[in-house]
Amino acid sequence: MLENLTQRFSQIVKNLSGQGRLTEANIQEALREVRVALLEADVALSVVKEFIERLRIQALGEKVLTSISPGQALIKIVNDELIAILGKAYAELDLSAQPPAIILLAGLQGSGKTTTAAKLAHLIKTRLKKTVLVTSCDIYRPAAIEQLKTLAQQIDVEFYPNAPDQNPIKIAQNATDQAKRQTIDVVIIDTAGRLHIDDEMMDEIKQIHTIVNPIETLFVVDSMTGQDAAKTAKAFNDALPLTGVILTKLDGDTRGGAALSVFSITGKPIKFVGVGEKIDALEPFHPDRMASRILGMGDIVTLVEEVQRKADQEKAEKIAKKFKKGKGFDFEDFLDQLEQMNKLGGIGGIMSKLPGIASMPQAVKSQVNDKMLVHMKAIVQSMTRQERRFPDVINGSRRQRIARGSGTEVQEVNRLLKQFKMMQKMFKKISQKGGMLNMMRQMGQLKGMIGKTGFPPM
Repeated sequence: MLENLTQRFSQIVKNLSGQGRLTEANIQEALREVRVALLEADVALSVVKEFIERLRIQALGEKVLTSISPGQALIKIVNDELIAILGKAYAELDLSAQPPAIILLAGLQGSGKTTTAAKLAHLIKTRLKKTVLVTSCDIYRPAAIEQLKTLAQQIDVEFYPNAPDQNPIKIAQNATDQAKRQTIDVVIIDTAGRLHIDDEMMDEIKQIHTIVNPIETLFVVDSMTGQDAAKTAKAFNDALPLTGVILTKLDGDTRGGAALSVFSITGKPIKFVGVGEKIDALEPFHPDRMASRILGMGDIVTLVEEVQRKADQEKAEKIAKKFKKGKGFDFEDFLDQLEQMNKLGGIGGIMSKLPGIASMPQAVKSQVNDKMLVHMKAIVQSMTRQERRFPDVINGSRRQRIARGSGTEVQEVNRLLKQFKMMQKMFKKISQKGGMLNMMRQMGQLKGMIGKTGFPPM
């Protein structure tokens, strides 16, 4: 996610941090690098100009030039300005209307509206604990209605049935009426998209908006279209009273032009971002956290929230009790940890939120990926139950058999066993007196393991 932009900004931050004293000359050089980074990220030119001008005014002020640590002072200004163009503050979904609260989704064809409707319904149901009904007014795209119906069944929310020969405005009205009768909390209406903005589409969605009077009108846009996403959002915002934006496919966007342009051009906050294909891959958008990630400082808060929400607490408590009784960490536990990592978005999802990843050598980052997790899981699953519980019995012939069974090389099996032994030592120290202090020392020893073994500390 935004890898190119993060790498460029991480280098800029590194250069600034090393400056003992800032002058007009090196500030101008830093601003030039920021400008190039933003233009390469496909950020709208008007946004880039305004951003650089605000930075220049503050950076050349006495506060920075006379600061004890001017490099850090300038980095804070860059961080604050990034937050400002990303939306200033987290914008919550407004569901305060008399039930049902109606959410209308608008956007071009191919932006991911239908999938987003289901993801949003799942989020509202699981996190906000509200009942949801979804319906599709897209009578033009083949199988659009069936697609949403199938997704609604998967996440177990209500679906208002309709047919391609029905009037879209009537569908929206009938779905709202049904939600009132069933005392459903939230209605999500998926509207038709086109390959381009046209008057017919706008007239239809305006009529739907007038009839249902939604509390939230969200524009769904593909983030990979760059600054074109912001231009399209502005066109919709001129036609509809938008309350926010949902950026889809942000996990595949290496540039970040849309994320950095939408708020400045439309004045409407980004409320959610799509970060994957899974039904739970829709996250609330926090400008401060995104700014931190862009600057290579990670997003630990979001990672902790995901662990709390997605990690299997029962298994965690089971492992904790096991350590308390003095029992060792075995490959059965290791396999559970791999499953937990998958739930958190795999290695890629976790690493994208860790500080300093952007500055990690590319050769190392290329080794640490989700394909590696698949190999590790295959190796463990190729072991017998006895081998998983008592790894010390794994000799040379067993390693060859495990490698053949997992479709890997013996060297990969050896690396995993070496990494596992390090983990065993770490967990043993946790279970002993002064465990946390010992664990911190052990983590210090593990710090260099990524580059040496090809596997990350778990």
